[in-house]
Amino acid sequence: MSAHLQLGTAVIVVAAGSGTRLGAALPKAFVDLAGQTLLERSLRSIMLLPSPVQVVVVAPADFVVDAQAIANTVAPGLEEIVSVVVGGATRHDSVAAGLAQVLPSVDVVLVHDAARALTPTTLFADVEMAVRATGAGIVPALPVVDSLKQVDVTGGVLGIADRAQLRAAQTPQGFPRSELDAAYAAASASDFTDDAAVFAAQGGAVTTIPGDDVAFKITTAWDLNRAHHVLGGIPDAHRVGTGIDVHAFGEAENLWLAGLHWPGEKELSGHSDGDAVAHAICDALLSAAGLGDIGSCFGTDDPAYANASGEVFVRGTVELLAASGFEPINVSVQIVGNRPRFSARREEAQAVLTKWVGAPVSVSATTTDGLGFTGRGEGVAAIANALVRQR
Repeated sequence: MSAHLQLGTAVIVVAAGSGTRLGAALPKAFVDLAGQTLLERSLRSIMLLPSPVQVVVVAPADFVVDAQAIANTVAPGLEEIVSVVVGGATRHDSVAAGLAQVLPSVDVVLVHDAARALTPTTLFADVEMAVRATGAGIVPALPVVDSLKQVDVTGGVLGIADRAQLRAAQTPQGFPRSELDAAYAAASASDFTDDAAVFAAQGGAVTTIPGDDVAFKITTAWDLNRAHHVLGGIPDAHRVGTGIDVHAFGEAENLWLAGLHWPGEKELSGHSDGDAVAHAICDALLSAAGLGDIGSCFGTDDPAYANASGEVFVRGTVELLAASGFEPINVSVQIVGNRPRFSARREEAQAVLTKWVGAPVSVSATTTDGLGFTGRGEGVAAIANALVRQR
């Protein structure tokens, strides 16, 4: 970054959090929120400030390129004042890494969590103005509305905390640059929960200004859903898929269908046990999750699946969905064929299939009034529909 640039304010955007509590497969700053990542939304708020500021994004080492791409999208042509650096093992280390990149001309530094993605531009402006007006550290904060109890190690209530004296801190938190530099140079990385605590430990005065309800931190899946609601609604996280499977009857009397063995009924021919119902369920689930079909996931050229039961495929499919962040909600299947007579064993089949899928499975049966291969008793068809949810 060019030393000749003369900017008075810098914003360090901490985007190095792992997102473990959010349950995401990537750091939470890079999780999508209604078409934009949390980091992108944070940067857009900053870029709407009336005067230019330096922006330093602190990202995980594996996501520096992603963070730079987001920064370039939000602030095209402003590479000199919007940069990305690698974060540390702790939040303290990450902020210190960002401070090391701040321009010499900067005299006010704001530190912001990318996870507070809906923070309005006005709050950044208010914090900066308050730092310049008071020379103190500034924390946007909200009154605590819950009744608070002081407890012992067993959970026993020792007393009631006076919530009138308590505030819930938010970001951005703002500070005079020279004092914040000195505070971070002197502080231990493990002693403090936020930047105001680091600043105050070295004698810096800290005061609060009113925060904003939408500047909440997105930490859990509940928070992410709340953020979607604030933006106008949760995107459809449910998906529907359809699966169809057909097998012809063979000669041996060894039929497996809908997870059940049917003594005295001719088997369905196929590479595996020929359970058309189980296979249709697999295709419906895979289709809903966008994971292909049973043939692409459990190929007939794989000897491991020769004569495999329907349970192997259904449970394997559910595992594939889980690995991709999906879970079944329910499945319905209709069997098309003249035999076996299904109604007497419907509940038994539904119980078995529900256990395999881990969600309710309903099964019905019909004939084609003598039409087609099923009507001629040459085989069985199964049609399944599945509803899955993205977790």
